[in-house]
Amino acid sequence: MDTVVVLFDRDLRVHDHPALAAACEEARQVVPLFVVDPAMPEGPRRGFLAECLADLRGSLRERGGELAIRRGDPVAEAMRLAGELSAQAVFTGLDVGSPARRRQRRLARECANARMEFRGFPGVTIVPPGALRPSGGGDHYRVFTPYWRAWSRHRRRQVLKAPGMVVVPGGLDPGPLPVPGHRPHELFRGGETVGRRRARQWLRHCVADYADGHDDLAGNRTSKLSPYLRFGCVSPLELESLAEDGDAFVRQLCWRDFFHQVTEAFPRIDRDDYRPRGHDWHDDRDAAQAWKEGMTGIPIVDAGVRQLLAEGWMHNRARMIVASFLVKRLRVDWRIGAEFFSERLLDGDVANNHGNWQWVAGTGNDTRPNRTVNHLRQARRFDPDGEYVRRYVPELAAVPPNAVHEPWRSPVGVGGYPAPLVTTD
Repeated sequence: MDTVVVLFDRDLRVHDHPALAAACEEARQVVPLFVVDPAMPEGPRRGFLAECLADLRGSLRERGGELAIRRGDPVAEAMRLAGELSAQAVFTGLDVGSPARRRQRRLARECANARMEFRGFPGVTIVPPGALRPSGGGDHYRVFTPYWRAWSRHRRRQVLKAPGMVVVPGGLDPGPLPVPGHRPHELFRGGETVGRRRARQWLRHCVADYADGHDDLAGNRTSKLSPYLRFGCVSPLELESLAEDGDAFVRQLCWRDFFHQVTEAFPRIDRDDYRPRGHDWHDDRDAAQAWKEGMTGIPIVDAGVRQLLAEGWMHNRARMIVASFLVKRLRVDWRIGAEFFSERLLDGDVANNHGNWQWVAGTGNDTRPNRTVNHLRQARRFDPDGEYVRRYVPELAAVPPNAVHEPWRSPVGVGGYPAPLVTTD
């Protein structure tokens, strides 16, 4: 082939990028393209994306290439650019969310109408979502443990090197990079360069301790790689291949794959109950708003929400506590919480965010749908000295350590901190 357009989406990297690697191998000229959605709201995620695109453009330029930036509808812009350059094909990475699948189907149809080749490639997950099927029948695994066994045995594709050279057509208009109104928190600067550096350091020094330390709320013992996985700045397959002595971490990567295969089979996961159980949700807007502001009067819950508001990220254990409190104690519809997380989390994607929310709510893949997380016991176990709470709820700084999780019992004033929304355990 002479020219191929490579449409980037959730794969903002040059290392282990199957679509880019195939295009560079098969075509004389390759045109990497990213289409910015004008409707994407301002905020840290837009800032993170802008940094990812700047880094990606730099990496491509180092290899003689370029990243074309356009704005609008991805299918229309990809076809327009392909037509301008008389391209023979459009390559892209495959994703599982409803909007992504609709976009992929449209792009395939438009390419067929234009007598252009369309090709989709894996890369968002380690094992492609549709690659594993239960031996007893069914189009996907509904329970994690048998999926984990099958996933662990499945043969992996080869981790691909970054292309040595990317040749673009002469005169290509690169288009301007998006200018973010808000930069992400300093803990999470965007781009493959930052993501790969963080991954190497964490895998070298911390992964062996992950099993014992990943639930420590106050500690810095999780990888914080989830935003880089969400935007494809790092390859999950490459992470797995490098995670020596990291079985517990690899298991979390498998959970990520698990929810992607569930979402491929059930693309309405972001709006419909995966397993309807007749929940009677409460329409309590005041309680939901207090939860969103980190003002429920439950310190461990409020600390988690305030971490999210401040950093665009929340500790994995805090996510479970915060979500369970909303759906099991306040009885608020899981969709309200999932949408709030989706708007605020740098790593929010449909499969993992909504899959986990449904798991907590008892409408998803949990084999124990009535499971309830006791927020007070969780706080005492995973934040025994109240360090995490104190970090994000400064009103409780004067409360003694043995009372920080129950400030309403302390004789010390709590500086305007609210009374609990619900009776505590």
